[in-house]
Amino acid sequence: MNITDVRVRLLKKQEGKLKAVASIIIDNEFVVHDIKVIEGNEGCFIVMPSRKASDGEYRDIAHPLKTEVREDLKNRILAAYEVARAEA
Repeated sequence: MNITDVRVRLLKKQEGKLKAVASIIIDNEFVVHDIKVIEGNEGCFIVMPSRKASDGEYRDIAHPLKTEVREDLKNRILAAYEVARAEA
């Protein structure tokens, strides 16, 4: 799997913890939208797209299976987020 593009959209109202929404393109053929950039107590992190289940819990609808893939994805999205903030 090769992440061929990362796009970050900063939110205009940055009052809460949600700071941006990202999309990634994999192998120039598959896109995942609505990856959230959240500001936490220990810095920013990402949250994969999710849906609220009937029991009230949120479940990811797309996510990496391997820890190293998740780390790479997080690092790439947060780097793109920092670039977008610097350009804004």
